[in-house]
Parts: sequence; structure tokens; C-alpha cells
Amino acid sequence: MSVNYGSKRIVVGAHYGLRDWLAQRVTAGLMALFTVILLAQVILSSGPIGYDKWAGIFSSQWMKALTFAVIIALLYHVWIGVRDIWMDYVKPVALRLSLQIFSIVWLVACAGWAIQVLWRL
Repeated sequence: MSVNYGSKRIVVGAHYGLRDWLAQRVTAGLMALFTVILLAQVILSSGPIGYDKWAGIFSSQWMKALTFAVIIALLYHVWIGVRDIWMDYVKPVALRLSLQIFSIVWLVACAGWAIQVLWRL
């Protein structure tokens, strides 16, 4: 958002409003629901919790797809928060842009790593 004071244009903060507020709540809700589903899977299964049990929980395609959807929601949730921090607290534009680009690259790399981990099971 920018504010015009005469001929000077001043860029101020991360004012994305309702869309980002709603996205934060929806992604948090999805992550909470996934946690409940995952806990139910663990509680309903018998025996000690080890690698085999975790691999079994994530072996079905529906669980892999759900987990990846939650990871994407988590990454979007993180992006909104980190972007707002950079926009609110880092004033030099070049540094803020560099941090935002680094954050995007890092989050995309995390998504790629998540794909490898999930479909390697």
C-alpha cells in the first residue's frame, strides 16, 4: 500500500487485510484438522510407535496427498507471516526484497524436500 503526500510516494507496511487474515485462519484450521486425523491414526493403531508404524500411516496415497496439501498450507501460512514481518520491520527496500526472495526460494525448496520424503516411503 502506498500513501501519496503531494508528489512524494511513501510505501507503508503489509496491508493485505481480510484476504491474508482469512488465509491464515483457513490454513491453521486445516493444519489443526490434520493433526487430529494423524493423532486418531496413531491412537487407533496398536503396538509401539516406531518407524514401521509411521511408514504404515503415510503409505496410502490419500494420506500422502492430504499430508502434502497440509504442507502446502503450512508453507503458505509461513509465507504470509514472514512476508508481513519483512514488510513491517525491514525498511531498506533492497534488503527487504532480498529477504523475500530468499524466503520464497527456501519455502519452495522445503516443498520439494517434502515431496521427496512423502513419496519415498
